[in-house]
Amino acid sequence: MGWAIALHGGAGDIPLSLPPERREPREAALRHCLQIGVAALQTKRPPLDVVELVVRELENNPNFNAGRGSVLTTDGTVEMEACIMDGNTKKCGAVSGLTTVVNPISLARLVMEKTPHIYLAFDGAEAFAREQGVETVDASHFITPENIERLKQAKEANRVQIDYTQPITKDMKKETPTADGDSQIGTVGCVAVDTHGNLAAATSTGGMVNKMVGRIGDTPIVGAGNYANSLCAVSATGKGEAIIRSTVARDVAALMEYKGLSLDEAAAYVISECAPRGTAGLVAVSATGEVTMQFNTTGMFRACASEDGYSEIGIWPNSMQN
Repeated sequence: MGWAIALHGGAGDIPLSLPPERREPREAALRHCLQIGVAALQTKRPPLDVVELVVRELENNPNFNAGRGSVLTTDGTVEMEACIMDGNTKKCGAVSGLTTVVNPISLARLVMEKTPHIYLAFDGAEAFAREQGVETVDASHFITPENIERLKQAKEANRVQIDYTQPITKDMKKETPTADGDSQIGTVGCVAVDTHGNLAAATSTGGMVNKMVGRIGDTPIVGAGNYANSLCAVSATGKGEAIIRSTVARDVAALMEYKGLSLDEAAAYVISECAPRGTAGLVAVSATGEVTMQFNTTGMFRACASEDGYSEIGIWPNSMQN
């Protein structure tokens, strides 16, 4: 038994032709965040602290669909959501509809630790943030030129876009895999286990491009996009509605608990048999230090490391990567 950590930056239709200027900053961010998480585990920080720390760092990176890089609703606004969960106690906290909170994952942890509730949303969550003194900024801080352009393209195509959906323009002749709006951003998440088998999971997102105002996805729903118990910790990413219907994160734990499957077997079953093709990915760790990263989309920005020296950073299936 040893420590292990895994993180993701979203799953979706990531083209193999993704140019270096789009790919490399995200790979560098994953590498940086992985190093932060590993260092924290090596200094015996609790997994709950570790996953919060890593997700905060990912939220602060505009290349991902969470915090600073959150995508826009149909009204051109940001509505962020997050969830954090401790495996041993099953204590958890979740938030939705945030418009000014710099690090939604930290507010989710405060909901868990400072209230009798699990889930706060919209005006109530924003009021709680001010009451707790967490860092907030004007909502315009989150509205980047890239995401304004991405919303414009989604509206022109009259569709809602999940992470990494390629933009569609009215003039198809002008469409390229690297359209100006750059849809190469994704939900973020982290799972960790320490040498004592303590587990934690954290997930944060801006949702879907051009989503209806008030829409809530899988990320803050315990058992859908985020879950941890005494057996495993799971963070999912992809199309929220499909992940909710498939109870992706909880099903991994349930298959381990009730059918005795290994972490890898349970995750593989959920991704291949439960979640519709092209809709989901997940990272997970077990109490014994196993780690798995599975997806049924074209790719998933992901990274992991374990105490035995194994580490991996990837985007596409291993058989397709250089």
